[in-house]
Amino acid sequence: MRRYLIPAGAVLCVVVMSGWIGAQEFRGNPDKGEAVYKAQCLRCHGRLGDGNGPDAQGLIVQPKDFHTLPSRGRTDFELLIAISNGVLFSPMHSWRGRLKDQEMLDVIQYIRALAPERATS
Repeated sequence: MRRYLIPAGAVLCVVVMSGWIGAQEFRGNPDKGEAVYKAQCLRCHGRLGDGNGPDAQGLIVQPKDFHTLPSRGRTDFELLIAISNGVLFSPMHSWRGRLKDQEMLDVIQYIRALAPERATS
């Protein structure tokens, strides 16, 4: 009997597509996300989410500034993948297994509150 391993990302895609959470916007609590952000993200991404945290100075690849147009343009799903899996060739490591799924969704909503999309005129 053959056994196949299913990548965690595939399971996440099935969950998203099944309607548990919307494909682009996830349900998270920004107030709870603030506590997680301050404990886990602030040292690199900074208090304001501008990538100027106290640990950012010593990094070769600078943390994302959530206020830039490319960062604000990322979907919630893209942010979830980056938080869950990490970002290749950067100091952003995987938080899968360190944060609960709901904590990651909460952090995404807090990031959105730090750097809201600006209306275009």
